[in-house]
Amino acid sequence: MTDSTQGPDLQPEKPHSARFWNYLLGGKDNFAADQELGEQIKREYPAMVDVALATRAFLGRTVQHLAGEEGYRQFLDIGTGLPTADNTHEVAQRVAPDARIVYVDHDPIVLAHARALLTSTREGATDYVDADLRDPDTVLAHATRTLDLDRPVALMLMSVIGHVTDPAEAAALVQAYMARLAPGSCLVLCTTLASPQADAASDSYGSSGTIPYVTSSAETMTAMAKGLTIPPPGLGPINRWFPDPHTGPGPDTEQWGFVAYKAA
Repeated sequence: MTDSTQGPDLQPEKPHSARFWNYLLGGKDNFAADQELGEQIKREYPAMVDVALATRAFLGRTVQHLAGEEGYRQFLDIGTGLPTADNTHEVAQRVAPDARIVYVDHDPIVLAHARALLTSTREGATDYVDADLRDPDTVLAHATRTLDLDRPVALMLMSVIGHVTDPAEAAALVQAYMARLAPGSCLVLCTTLASPQADAASDSYGSSGTIPYVTSSAETMTAMAKGLTIPPPGLGPINRWFPDPHTGPGPDTEQWGFVAYKAA
């Protein structure tokens, strides 16, 4: 029996999805098992580090654009992962101090680090919800402590939807979230494009004992945005979205996604 006063069982002998991702990003919150899995996946799928870095950069560019250029003030970030530099609230509140951010994860290891996600400007707010992506009723009920769901919300699903391994279920789940959000809301989503090499690495990753993650076809990603409008550059490599005007988008990544809008 676990002593509840001791905090979560970190199980350092087993690889863990949040720590694995932290290792790929060059973080310190990981153990030898996570590092070993990271090195194995990099050998099988050399683009993996680029995928992780591209995802993090996409998050930063997108939040900055949505808060700065489009006036979004509410962000629901599901599948938060371990805190690192330039979390969603930090990017949003640099641009718009009154921005309100809710993080959602269902992972005791992430929960143990959630304090780092709860800093906020005085004008804005942040919150953390311990809930499962697959339970939109619970997620949205708790999100209302901080967000007004009658006003537009930016829903962030960054490299998390692949944990829903059935493509039809994943598309239906994303649609269920967007149906509950106000007109004018948007969906920011990215995941790894299916390919023989990426799929083989996904199989190895799942067989390690950590939570499985599957790649997605372009058709599956399009189904996730059913009823929404995806403006140019459309579904495709995420480096093409809101690139730095001085350096441009850079080489295409195998991490695909989009920003899709619900009609106002």
